[in-house]
Amino acid sequence: MSSKKKDIRALSKEELRDFFISIGDKAFRGNQVYEWLWNKGAHVFDDMTNISKETRNHLKANFEINHIEVDSIQRSSDGTIKNGVKLHDGLIVESVLIPTNKRTTACVSSQVGCSLDCKFCATARLKRMRNLNPDEIFDQVVAIDKESKLYHKMPLSNIVFMGMGEPLMNYKNVLAAIDKITSEEGLGMSSKRITVSTSGVPKMIKKLADDEVKFNLAVSLHSAIQETREQIMPFAKSFTLPDLQESLEYWYSKTKRKITYEYIVWKDINDAQRDIDALVQFCKKVPCKVNLIEYNPIDDGIFQYASNEALENYIFHLEKNRIPVTIRRSRGKDIDAACGQLANKQ
Repeated sequence: MSSKKKDIRALSKEELRDFFISIGDKAFRGNQVYEWLWNKGAHVFDDMTNISKETRNHLKANFEINHIEVDSIQRSSDGTIKNGVKLHDGLIVESVLIPTNKRTTACVSSQVGCSLDCKFCATARLKRMRNLNPDEIFDQVVAIDKESKLYHKMPLSNIVFMGMGEPLMNYKNVLAAIDKITSEEGLGMSSKRITVSTSGVPKMIKKLADDEVKFNLAVSLHSAIQETREQIMPFAKSFTLPDLQESLEYWYSKTKRKITYEYIVWKDINDAQRDIDALVQFCKKVPCKVNLIEYNPIDDGIFQYASNEALENYIFHLEKNRIPVTIRRSRGKDIDAACGQLANKQ
């Protein structure tokens, strides 16, 4: 039988204060509970030790805390950790801890499944079942921070929204989660250490700029030729490259922050000189950098990683045109935790 109680983390601090006033208690109790929920990460009311037992029982009678559970953990030979995250309704998403010598990065999910249809991505084969709530996104970060301290002896340093789902299709909840993550009343992480990666939804990119967000923006580009991009990412028929370019110019005019283009090079799909020339021209429109990403196969053989020669050709022409470029080697491939591989195989 499903519970009729309200998830307490859906309440703002003001609403919590109002609740305590309504039951004849002091308003500051709401501040205490809010701190337990968001700063200390309490998942059960009995952990709230500076609140009387009577008050905790009152909370239990009226509310619940719909926290996540890390249902499964896989550890890669390179130190990457993949969590199977069970939500309160039994659905599963995946999140990943990616370590390097100097930092650890959390790759978090924003949807169960995905709204879009990128053909190279395992997650896109899953039906989008629902958006994640702000607390479910927040909990993934808390869990990975604990694992970072436990296994890598350092706190979590960076967050990327590159897990399951299209973050800008869950706009309100993603921004609410980031607000909690960056707030001093939450985890207190710097916005500069957070990157939201989108497949390119022009209207929502403009909204990000209008909302004056402080985090970084990455765009999953993969081709600067419209026809090719449609083959790789069919939804691009609706979100065309000229519209995307216009939204990114708008983003930069409002934020003055560089964009990162994520770009996989595939054999016989986007490894020709015309593809390189198109990317160079696209990159000249707005200050940016390019991340060339190692492709991680998802079993069907349609997409094959391009030759090193093709990759070097990309690097040569980008650098020649003074466009910053890096190669991002994938981690966690042996546990299907690398870019594009998250698909709940369990």
